[in-house]
Amino acid sequence: MKMKKLTAVMMTSAMVVGLAACGGNSNTSTTAAASADTTAAAAADTTAAAADSADTTAAAAADGADYSSLDPVELVGADSTGKGAAGQIFGEMVAQKVDEITGGQLTIDYHPNGDLGGDADLLRQAQNGDIAIVVCQTAPMVSFVSDLAVFDLPMVFAKYDGATIDKVLNGADSEFHKKLAESYEAAGFHALGFLQNATYRLTTANVELKDLASFAKLQIRTMENTNHMAFWTAIGAEPTPLAWSEVYFALQSGTIDAQENAADTCVGANLNEVQKYLACTNHILYLNQICINKDVYDGLDPLYQAALDQAVAEALVEMEPQLTEIDQTNKKTLEDAGMTIIEYDDSFFDEVLALDSVKALYADIDTQVNGLGTILQDSLAAAK
Repeated sequence: MKMKKLTAVMMTSAMVVGLAACGGNSNTSTTAAASADTTAAAAADTTAAAADSADTTAAAAADGADYSSLDPVELVGADSTGKGAAGQIFGEMVAQKVDEITGGQLTIDYHPNGDLGGDADLLRQAQNGDIAIVVCQTAPMVSFVSDLAVFDLPMVFAKYDGATIDKVLNGADSEFHKKLAESYEAAGFHALGFLQNATYRLTTANVELKDLASFAKLQIRTMENTNHMAFWTAIGAEPTPLAWSEVYFALQSGTIDAQENAADTCVGANLNEVQKYLACTNHILYLNQICINKDVYDGLDPLYQAALDQAVAEALVEMEPQLTEIDQTNKKTLEDAGMTIIEYDDSFFDEVLALDSVKALYADIDTQVNGLGTILQDSLAAAK
Protein backbone atom coordinates (compact mmCIF):
# COMPACT_ATOMS: atom_id res chain seq x y z
CA MET A 1 0.00 0.00 0.00
CA LYS A 2 1.23 3.55 -0.79
CA MET A 3 1.03 4.70 2.84
CA LYS A 4 3.38 1.95 3.95
CA LYS A 5 5.80 2.84 1.22
CA LEU A 6 5.62 6.48 2.32
CA THR A 7 6.34 5.63 5.93
CA ALA A 8 9.38 3.65 4.86
CA VAL A 9 10.57 6.54 2.76
CA MET A 10 10.25 8.95 5.70
CA MET A 11 12.22 6.63 7.95
CA THR A 12 15.07 6.85 5.48
CA SER A 13 14.61 10.65 5.36
CA ALA A 14 12.91 11.38 2.06
CA MET A 15 9.59 12.87 0.93
CA VAL A 16 7.65 16.00 -0.40
CA VAL A 17 4.83 18.16 -2.20
CA GLY A 18 1.11 19.21 -2.60
CA LEU A 19 -1.44 21.74 -3.98
CA ALA A 20 -5.08 22.84 -4.25
CA ALA A 21 -7.75 24.89 -5.91
CA CYS A 22 -11.06 26.70 -5.53
CA GLY A 23 -14.45 25.75 -4.14
CA GLY A 24 -17.62 27.08 -2.64
CA ASN A 25 -16.84 26.18 0.96
CA SER A 26 -13.33 27.52 1.28
CA ASN A 27 -11.61 30.82 0.57
CA THR A 28 -11.55 31.21 -3.16
CA SER A 29 -10.34 33.98 -5.41
CA THR A 30 -10.38 34.35 -9.13
CA THR A 31 -8.17 36.21 -11.59
CA ALA A 32 -8.41 39.17 -13.96
CA ALA A 33 -6.56 38.88 -17.23
CA ALA A 34 -2.89 39.76 -17.40
CA SER A 35 -1.11 40.86 -20.58
CA ALA A 36 1.47 38.75 -22.36
CA ASP A 37 4.16 41.11 -21.11
CA THR A 38 3.17 40.85 -17.44
CA THR A 39 2.83 37.07 -17.70
CA ALA A 40 6.35 36.85 -19.09
CA ALA A 41 7.61 39.10 -16.31
CA ALA A 42 5.89 36.95 -13.69
CA ALA A 43 7.43 33.85 -15.23
CA ALA A 44 10.90 35.32 -14.93
CA ASP A 45 10.35 36.35 -11.31
CA THR A 46 8.84 33.01 -10.30
CA THR A 47 11.67 31.05 -11.89
CA ALA A 48 14.21 33.27 -10.17
CA ALA A 49 12.52 32.79 -6.80
CA ALA A 50 12.70 29.01 -7.07
CA ALA A 51 16.31 29.10 -8.26
CA ASP A 52 17.40 31.27 -5.34
CA SER A 53 15.89 28.84 -2.84
CA ALA A 54 18.57 26.26 -3.54
CA ASP A 55 21.29 28.19 -5.39
CA THR A 56 23.90 25.80 -6.76
CA THR A 57 21.77 22.70 -6.48
CA ALA A 58 18.93 24.39 -8.35
CA ALA A 59 21.35 25.29 -11.10
CA ALA A 60 22.53 21.70 -11.19
CA ALA A 61 18.93 20.49 -11.52
CA ALA A 62 18.28 22.92 -14.36
CA ASP A 63 21.40 21.71 -16.12
CA GLY A 64 20.27 18.10 -16.00
CA ALA A 65 21.95 16.71 -12.88
CA ASP A 66 22.60 12.98 -12.59
CA TYR A 67 20.05 11.53 -10.16
CA SER A 68 20.92 7.90 -10.87
CA SER A 69 23.20 7.64 -7.83
CA LEU A 70 20.39 8.72 -5.47
CA ASP A 71 17.92 6.34 -3.87
CA PRO A 72 14.49 6.52 -5.53
CA VAL A 73 11.92 8.44 -3.47
CA GLU A 74 8.14 8.45 -3.76
CA LEU A 75 6.11 11.20 -2.12
CA VAL A 76 2.36 11.29 -1.65
CA GLY A 77 0.58 14.49 -2.73
CA ALA A 78 -3.11 15.33 -2.59
CA ASP A 79 -5.86 17.90 -2.96
CA SER A 80 -9.58 17.91 -2.22
CA THR A 81 -10.70 19.93 -5.22
CA GLY A 82 -12.63 18.56 -8.18
CA LYS A 83 -11.03 17.15 -11.29
CA GLY A 84 -10.28 19.90 -13.78
CA ALA A 85 -10.00 22.70 -11.21
CA ALA A 86 -6.91 24.91 -11.30
CA GLY A 87 -5.37 23.43 -8.16
CA GLN A 88 -5.75 19.86 -9.34
CA ILE A 89 -4.21 20.66 -12.73
CA PHE A 90 -1.34 22.42 -10.96
CA GLY A 91 -0.68 19.55 -8.55
CA GLU A 92 -0.59 16.91 -11.25
CA MET A 93 1.60 19.14 -13.42
CA VAL A 94 4.15 19.43 -10.59
CA ALA A 95 4.13 15.64 -10.18
CA GLN A 96 4.73 15.14 -13.90
CA LYS A 97 7.56 17.66 -14.01
CA VAL A 98 9.33 16.18 -10.98
CA ASP A 99 9.27 12.78 -12.66
CA GLU A 100 10.65 14.22 -15.91
CA ILE A 101 13.37 16.31 -14.26
CA THR A 102 14.71 13.43 -12.16
CA GLY A 103 14.20 10.66 -14.70
CA GLY A 104 11.72 8.92 -12.43
CA GLN A 105 13.99 8.91 -9.36
CA LEU A 106 11.76 11.33 -7.42
CA THR A 107 8.04 10.75 -7.98
CA ILE A 108 4.79 12.05 -6.51
CA ASP A 109 1.88 9.67 -6.06
CA TYR A 110 -0.81 12.31 -6.53
CA HIS A 111 -4.39 11.93 -5.23
CA PRO A 112 -6.87 14.61 -6.40
CA ASN A 113 -10.55 15.16 -5.73
CA GLY A 114 -10.55 14.37 -2.02
CA ASP A 115 -9.28 10.80 -2.44
CA LEU A 116 -7.39 11.09 0.86
CA GLY A 117 -9.77 13.48 2.63
CA GLY A 118 -10.89 17.11 2.79
CA ASP A 119 -8.55 20.08 3.11
CA ALA A 120 -8.36 19.98 6.91
CA ASP A 121 -7.76 16.22 6.87
CA LEU A 122 -5.02 16.54 4.26
CA LEU A 123 -3.27 19.37 6.08
CA ARG A 124 -3.38 17.45 9.35
CA GLN A 125 -1.91 14.39 7.62
CA ALA A 126 0.82 16.51 6.04
CA GLN A 127 1.64 18.23 9.31
CA ASN A 128 1.95 14.82 10.98
CA GLY A 129 4.06 13.45 8.13
CA ASP A 130 1.53 10.84 7.03
CA ILE A 131 1.53 12.37 3.55
CA ALA A 132 4.00 14.82 2.06
CA ILE A 133 2.33 17.44 -0.15
CA VAL A 134 -0.95 19.33 -0.14
CA VAL A 135 -2.40 21.68 -2.74
CA CYS A 136 -5.22 23.87 -1.44
CA GLN A 137 -6.41 27.42 -1.11
CA THR A 138 -5.04 29.47 1.74
CA ALA A 139 -8.29 29.70 3.75
CA PRO A 140 -8.24 26.10 5.05
CA MET A 141 -4.63 26.59 6.16
CA VAL A 142 -5.38 29.50 8.49
CA SER A 143 -6.11 26.99 11.27
CA PHE A 144 -2.56 25.65 10.82
CA VAL A 145 -0.68 28.81 9.72
CA SER A 146 -2.55 31.69 11.35
CA ASP A 147 -0.63 34.39 9.45
CA LEU A 148 -2.40 33.28 6.25
CA ALA A 149 -5.33 35.37 7.51
CA VAL A 150 -3.41 38.21 5.86
CA PHE A 151 -5.15 37.16 2.63
CA ASP A 152 -8.47 38.18 4.22
CA LEU A 153 -7.47 41.84 3.73
CA PRO A 154 -10.28 42.97 1.40
CA MET A 155 -9.31 44.35 -2.03
CA VAL A 156 -5.65 44.52 -1.07
CA PHE A 157 -4.66 43.05 -4.46
CA ALA A 158 -7.48 44.58 -6.53
CA LYS A 159 -5.39 47.26 -8.25
CA TYR A 160 -2.34 45.11 -9.02
CA ASP A 161 -1.57 42.87 -11.97
CA GLY A 162 -0.52 39.23 -11.75
CA ALA A 163 3.18 39.91 -12.29
CA THR A 164 3.35 42.41 -9.42
CA ILE A 165 1.48 40.09 -7.07
CA ASP A 166 3.76 37.21 -8.04
CA LYS A 167 6.87 39.22 -7.13
CA VAL A 168 5.47 39.68 -3.64
CA LEU A 169 4.16 36.13 -3.09
CA ASN A 170 6.95 34.11 -4.74
CA GLY A 171 9.91 36.46 -5.14
CA ALA A 172 13.03 35.40 -3.26
CA ASP A 173 13.78 39.03 -2.36
CA SER A 174 10.25 39.78 -1.16
CA GLU A 175 10.07 40.63 2.54
CA PHE A 176 6.48 39.39 2.60
CA HIS A 177 7.50 36.06 1.07
CA LYS A 178 10.27 35.61 3.64
CA LYS A 179 8.02 36.37 6.61
CA LEU A 180 5.22 34.12 5.40
CA ALA A 181 7.69 31.31 4.69
CA GLU A 182 8.84 31.57 8.32
CA SER A 183 5.23 31.16 9.47
CA TYR A 184 4.92 27.97 7.41
CA GLU A 185 8.14 26.60 8.89
CA ALA A 186 7.00 27.32 12.45
CA ALA A 187 3.86 25.26 11.77
CA GLY A 188 5.79 22.29 10.38
CA PHE A 189 5.34 23.04 6.68
CA HIS A 190 7.58 24.29 3.87
CA ALA A 191 5.93 26.66 1.37
CA LEU A 192 6.70 25.67 -2.21
CA GLY A 193 4.72 28.28 -4.12
CA PHE A 194 1.56 30.34 -4.58
CA LEU A 195 -0.56 30.05 -7.71
CA GLN A 196 -2.49 33.11 -8.92
CA ASN A 197 -2.72 35.44 -11.88
CA ALA A 198 -4.73 38.36 -10.49
CA THR A 199 -8.05 36.56 -10.66
CA TYR A 200 -10.49 36.99 -7.80
CA ARG A 201 -13.68 36.17 -5.97
CA LEU A 202 -16.55 38.06 -7.60
CA THR A 203 -20.09 38.91 -6.53
CA THR A 204 -23.24 37.63 -8.21
CA ALA A 205 -26.46 39.43 -7.33
CA ASN A 206 -30.03 40.23 -8.29
CA VAL A 207 -29.26 43.86 -7.45
CA GLU A 208 -27.34 46.10 -9.86
CA LEU A 209 -24.24 46.85 -7.78
CA LYS A 210 -23.22 49.87 -9.81
CA ASP A 211 -21.59 51.79 -6.95
CA LEU A 212 -20.73 51.52 -3.25
CA ALA A 213 -24.16 52.77 -2.17
CA SER A 214 -25.75 49.81 -3.98
CA PHE A 215 -24.31 47.40 -1.39
CA ALA A 216 -26.41 48.87 1.44
CA LYS A 217 -28.59 46.18 3.06
CA LEU A 218 -27.50 43.60 0.45
CA GLN A 219 -28.29 40.12 1.79
CA ILE A 220 -25.14 38.25 0.72
CA ARG A 221 -24.06 34.69 1.43
CA THR A 222 -20.51 34.33 2.72
CA MET A 223 -18.41 31.59 4.22
CA GLU A 224 -18.28 31.43 7.99
CA ASN A 225 -15.15 33.59 8.12
CA THR A 226 -15.30 36.47 10.60
CA ASN A 227 -12.97 38.68 8.54
CA HIS A 228 -15.01 38.17 5.36
CA MET A 229 -18.24 38.90 7.19
CA ALA A 230 -16.72 41.99 8.78
CA PHE A 231 -15.81 43.35 5.35
CA TRP A 232 -19.34 43.07 3.97
CA THR A 233 -20.71 44.66 7.13
CA ALA A 234 -18.14 47.45 6.79
CA ILE A 235 -19.48 48.42 3.36
CA GLY A 236 -23.12 48.31 4.45
CA ALA A 237 -24.12 44.83 3.30
CA GLU A 238 -25.70 42.14 5.49
CA PRO A 239 -23.61 38.95 5.31
CA THR A 240 -25.20 35.57 6.00
CA PRO A 241 -23.11 32.41 6.46
CA LEU A 242 -24.77 29.56 4.61
CA ALA A 243 -23.73 26.06 3.58
CA TRP A 244 -22.77 26.00 -0.10
CA SER A 245 -25.29 23.23 -0.80
CA GLU A 246 -28.10 25.61 0.21
CA VAL A 247 -27.00 28.67 -1.78
CA TYR A 248 -28.70 28.00 -5.13
CA PHE A 249 -32.12 27.47 -3.56
CA ALA A 250 -31.71 30.46 -1.23
CA LEU A 251 -30.95 32.67 -4.24
CA GLN A 252 -33.81 31.13 -6.21
CA SER A 253 -36.32 31.77 -3.42
CA GLY A 254 -35.07 35.28 -2.72
CA THR A 255 -33.99 34.44 0.83
CA ILE A 256 -30.67 36.06 -0.07
CA ASP A 257 -29.82 38.54 -2.83
CA ALA A 258 -26.23 37.67 -3.59
CA GLN A 259 -23.21 35.44 -3.06
CA GLU A 260 -19.47 35.74 -3.74
CA ASN A 261 -17.19 33.20 -5.39
CA ALA A 262 -14.78 32.59 -8.24
CA ALA A 263 -16.19 32.70 -11.78
CA ASP A 264 -15.62 28.99 -12.39
CA THR A 265 -17.52 28.13 -9.21
CA CYS A 266 -20.42 30.34 -10.33
CA VAL A 267 -20.55 28.53 -13.66
CA GLY A 268 -20.32 25.11 -12.03
CA ALA A 269 -23.26 25.95 -9.78
CA ASN A 270 -25.35 27.37 -12.68
CA LEU A 271 -25.85 30.60 -10.75
CA ASN A 272 -26.72 32.36 -14.00
CA GLU A 273 -30.13 30.69 -13.62
CA VAL A 274 -30.87 32.58 -10.40
CA GLN A 275 -28.69 35.72 -10.60
CA LYS A 276 -28.80 38.72 -12.94
CA TYR A 277 -25.48 40.47 -12.33
CA LEU A 278 -21.81 39.51 -12.05
CA ALA A 279 -19.96 42.28 -10.21
CA CYS A 280 -16.17 42.19 -10.42
CA THR A 281 -15.61 43.26 -6.82
CA ASN A 282 -12.18 41.59 -6.75
CA HIS A 283 -12.33 41.53 -2.96
CA ILE A 284 -10.36 38.32 -2.33
CA LEU A 285 -7.56 36.89 -4.48
CA TYR A 286 -8.22 33.48 -6.03
CA LEU A 287 -5.14 31.87 -4.57
CA ASN A 288 -3.88 28.29 -4.37
CA GLN A 289 -0.79 27.21 -2.51
CA ILE A 290 1.40 24.11 -2.56
CA CYS A 291 3.25 23.07 0.58
CA ILE A 292 5.19 20.10 1.91
CA ASN A 293 5.93 18.70 5.36
CA LYS A 294 9.01 20.59 6.59
CA ASP A 295 10.86 17.53 7.91
CA VAL A 296 10.19 15.68 4.68
CA TYR A 297 11.57 18.56 2.60
CA ASP A 298 14.60 18.99 4.86
CA GLY A 299 15.27 15.24 4.63
CA LEU A 300 15.42 15.22 0.84
CA ASP A 301 18.76 15.21 -0.91
CA PRO A 302 19.55 18.82 -2.02
CA LEU A 303 19.29 17.73 -5.66
CA TYR A 304 15.77 16.45 -5.04
CA GLN A 305 14.90 19.70 -3.23
CA ALA A 306 16.14 21.66 -6.24
CA ALA A 307 14.22 19.44 -8.66
CA LEU A 308 11.01 19.95 -6.69
CA ASP A 309 11.53 23.72 -6.54
CA GLN A 310 12.19 23.75 -10.28
CA ALA A 311 9.06 21.71 -11.00
CA VAL A 312 6.89 24.09 -8.98
CA ALA A 313 8.44 27.18 -10.62
CA GLU A 314 7.89 25.78 -14.12
CA ALA A 315 4.31 24.75 -13.31
CA LEU A 316 3.52 28.21 -11.94
CA VAL A 317 4.69 29.79 -15.19
CA GLU A 318 2.70 27.38 -17.35
CA MET A 319 -0.45 27.75 -15.25
CA GLU A 320 -0.58 31.56 -15.31
CA PRO A 321 -2.11 31.96 -18.80
CA GLN A 322 -4.43 29.03 -18.08
CA LEU A 323 -5.78 30.85 -15.02
CA THR A 324 -6.49 33.95 -17.10
CA GLU A 325 -8.19 31.86 -19.77
CA ILE A 326 -10.29 30.00 -17.21
CA ASP A 327 -11.40 33.30 -15.67
CA GLN A 328 -12.23 34.97 -18.99
CA THR A 329 -13.99 31.91 -20.38
CA ASN A 330 -16.19 31.50 -17.32
CA LYS A 331 -17.09 35.18 -17.23
CA LYS A 332 -18.12 34.98 -20.89
CA THR A 333 -20.13 31.83 -20.19
CA LEU A 334 -22.07 33.67 -17.49
CA GLU A 335 -22.54 36.69 -19.73
CA ASP A 336 -23.72 34.54 -22.66
CA ALA A 337 -26.19 32.90 -20.27
CA GLY A 338 -27.79 36.28 -19.62
CA MET A 339 -25.86 37.85 -16.77
CA THR A 340 -24.73 41.48 -16.95
CA ILE A 341 -21.07 42.04 -16.01
CA ILE A 342 -20.26 45.07 -13.87
CA GLU A 343 -16.65 46.30 -13.92
CA TYR A 344 -15.15 48.87 -11.54
CA ASP A 345 -12.25 51.27 -12.01
CA ASP A 346 -9.66 52.05 -9.35
CA SER A 347 -11.77 54.89 -7.93
CA PHE A 348 -14.30 52.33 -6.66
CA PHE A 349 -11.63 50.38 -4.79
CA ASP A 350 -10.15 53.62 -3.44
CA GLU A 351 -13.58 54.65 -2.14
CA VAL A 352 -14.07 51.32 -0.37
CA LEU A 353 -10.59 51.31 1.13
CA ALA A 354 -11.03 54.89 2.38
CA LEU A 355 -14.01 53.93 4.58
CA ASP A 356 -13.21 54.22 8.29
CA SER A 357 -14.89 50.87 8.87
CA VAL A 358 -12.64 49.18 6.28
CA LYS A 359 -9.55 50.89 7.71
CA ALA A 360 -10.49 49.53 11.13
CA LEU A 361 -10.81 46.03 9.66
CA TYR A 362 -7.37 46.37 8.06
CA ALA A 363 -5.90 47.35 11.42
CA ASP A 364 -7.62 44.41 13.12
CA ILE A 365 -6.37 41.86 10.57
CA ASP A 366 -2.88 43.37 10.70
CA THR A 367 -2.88 42.79 14.47
CA GLN A 368 -4.08 39.20 13.95
CA VAL A 369 -1.11 38.50 11.65
CA ASN A 370 1.56 40.33 13.65
CA GLY A 371 2.02 43.21 11.21
CA LEU A 372 2.22 41.04 8.11
CA GLY A 373 -0.62 43.05 6.56
CA THR A 374 1.50 46.20 6.61
CA ILE A 375 4.43 44.29 5.12
CA LEU A 376 2.14 43.01 2.36
CA GLN A 377 0.89 46.46 1.47
CA ASP A 378 4.40 47.93 1.50
CA SER A 379 5.73 45.06 -0.61
CA LEU A 380 2.98 45.47 -3.21
CA ALA A 381 3.58 49.21 -3.45
CA ALA A 382 7.33 48.69 -3.85
CA ALA A 383 6.89 45.98 -6.49
CA LYS A 384 4.50 47.96 -8.68
